[in-house]
Amino acid sequence: MKRKFLVATALGALWFAPTNLKAAEVEAGFTAIFNGKDLTGWDGNPKLWSVKDSAIVGQTTAQNPAKGNTFLIWTNGTVADFELRFRYQITPNNNKGFANSGVQYRSQILEPASWVVGGYQADMEAGPTYSGILYEERMTRGIMAARGEKVIWDKDCKKQVTGAVGKSEEIQAAIKPEGWNDYVVIAQGNHLQHFINGLATVDVTDECETKAAKSGVLALQLHAGDPMTVRFRELRLKQATAVAGDLGRLQGNWGVGELVMNGQKFPADALASANLKIKASAYSLEGDSGSSHGTLKLGESANPKWMDVSSDDGTELPGIYEISGDTFKVCYAVNGAARPKEFKSAEGSDHVLATYKRKAN
Repeated sequence: MKRKFLVATALGALWFAPTNLKAAEVEAGFTAIFNGKDLTGWDGNPKLWSVKDSAIVGQTTAQNPAKGNTFLIWTNGTVADFELRFRYQITPNNNKGFANSGVQYRSQILEPASWVVGGYQADMEAGPTYSGILYEERMTRGIMAARGEKVIWDKDCKKQVTGAVGKSEEIQAAIKPEGWNDYVVIAQGNHLQHFINGLATVDVTDECETKAAKSGVLALQLHAGDPMTVRFRELRLKQATAVAGDLGRLQGNWGVGELVMNGQKFPADALASANLKIKASAYSLEGDSGSSHGTLKLGESANPKWMDVSSDDGTELPGIYEISGDTFKVCYAVNGAARPKEFKSAEGSDHVLATYKRKAN
């Protein structure tokens, strides 16, 4: 019965993990944001940016340097929740081995005339340290996550390293010096992830409300300093579709705060491992008892509001629900019982009363 409960109450959806990108074609759900021919849809210093051999090229020379970090800005919109996939190649054209670049996202245009952008940056370089990190360009936090770190920036805007996604030296070993590398950036709510050649490089949850960026521009960086060249190709973007109403309020991660079935309250330790997510109208569960997937349908104009949960194994669970801030309550029927009329689970009712608490994305 414990597994049946967890299956029935899993609400959410998993943001899929990326794989190595080898195909030039655009994947389902993604849109090409570079046409491979010219800089249509992009704006930057024409002395520094061009298109050659189906790649966006940013290049500085001793005769034509960048006076400061400058950017090629995507002009066809902004990004909020998204996944960006692209390939990059970075080459130092100097005897110091220096070359640094990055991709800005959810960022701000600070100086339009000189194409200066600030905000979150997915970093890359020719050196051995910074490729894959999360850097906050032109703001206050600098390196928000070093390579390999899992980090929470808490509500007091302090960095807490909570774990690791990999070893920096192993990630570096998978990067091809002066070759083409695959980069993936995923932003969902306040959860930010970078991947290079299929390996996670950082995992950041930004709970610092005064500094966390929810949306903004996308831009490519050309770093000031010694002569260098950076190339980008196959830039593909997938943006999350906004979900309205109560379903929109349910998007994200939820934990089970309390559960009562047939008048019996479940112990907290039996619920602690459940990780529930919502994406659009789909739900999924990951927990000690396994995983489950399905869909949900809401009747938010009714009183009480109703919810129908349909699991992939064919189980149908009618219920009622209410949402208040970061608390979501649902009472639903199991074992073929009728839809509840009140938020109550009495002995023998086959009604389950569950209270969910929102978790960081």
